[in-house]
Amino acid sequence: MRLDKPIGIWLLMWPMLWSMWVSTDGQVNETLLIVFLFGVIIMRSAGCVLNDIADKNIDPFVKRTKDRPIASGKVSVREGKKLFLLLMAIAFTLLFFLNSATKLLAIVGALITTVYPFLKRFISAPQLFLGVAFGWAVPMTFSANLGYVNTTGWLIFVTAIFWSIIYDTYYAMVDRDDDINLPVKSTAILFGKYDLLIIGICQIIMVSLLILLAKIMNATLWVYLSVFISSCMMMHHQIITKKRQREACFRAFYNNHYIGMVMFIGILLNYYLPK
Repeated sequence: MRLDKPIGIWLLMWPMLWSMWVSTDGQVNETLLIVFLFGVIIMRSAGCVLNDIADKNIDPFVKRTKDRPIASGKVSVREGKKLFLLLMAIAFTLLFFLNSATKLLAIVGALITTVYPFLKRFISAPQLFLGVAFGWAVPMTFSANLGYVNTTGWLIFVTAIFWSIIYDTYYAMVDRDDDINLPVKSTAILFGKYDLLIIGICQIIMVSLLILLAKIMNATLWVYLSVFISSCMMMHHQIITKKRQREACFRAFYNNHYIGMVMFIGILLNYYLPK
């Protein structure tokens, strides 16, 4: 479940929290907030378990993943499947707190979670699908609060997809030397020597979408300041990964979590400080 490594929870949680506040103009429903926070933790955990099952014959040959429970033999595939089903059953109980439209979106989200771990064998850019999986909480949040997903909701969803391509390409760059000899595909392999250039393009697109979001929100200076700080962090990531060293690429991946946090702080200040 990798609860000891919560980076995935943070990256999944931040777009959901952006959406929770934006969709309600800061008037957050506490019950829905708790439901979605639990949902983020449970679904990320389920995704990690299923990923380990799917990669049972790959992880032992990758330096970063060779000690994972199933890869190392500490946990059996059968035990992993039981845990996955248990987590999905717990996630199912959360549906009772959601309206009908959001329940349908949740079912789609469960299907996305189930399919994603197997896609790296078939498509060259699984990070794009990961963006859909990690961003799916956005339309669900808008649907839960409004009963439908408006233009702003889809804008945040698209932003989350580009953000996922950015940070997960950095993540894939850590394993590229191992993955290139395995039946594994990634944007790090697909982009090749143009990896940082394409990441940079995605960063520019993401910043542009965040500025557009701020305009649609009629946001205060706080949101624009958050976008500026996030932009500076992205430039820093480009600098430290220039030599494409494993440690630097992983640091850039991990530090994207702080971009999500900075944006959330800006959104909070937008709604709760005097204008």
